[in-house]
Amino acid sequence: MSVPRTVRFAAFAAAVGAVLLLGSGPAQAADGTVGTRETVCAQDLFVRTEPVGAWMGTLYKGQTFLVESKQSGWAYGFAYGNINRRGWVQDGWFC
Repeated sequence: MSVPRTVRFAAFAAAVGAVLLLGSGPAQAADGTVGTRETVCAQDLFVRTEPVGAWMGTLYKGQTFLVESKQSGWAYGFAYGNINRRGWVQDGWFC
């Protein structure tokens, strides 16, 4: 006895959905919150002198950044880790 095509499709769709849910991994990166020392989720995150400015160092996944202010998709604050100075990073790369 053969299984109807709609039943096979429904079973396939359910299996794909389960795999996607199980394989989704950790939470996606998020925007920083002013006044919060955020953890970097990106593999590397450039610290700049101003938004889209000169590169002055790199924060790596797991290092932290204290968000002091935000402006048009950028966050200003103190970069801990191997940089240890204030600068700008692109917002949206924090855990």
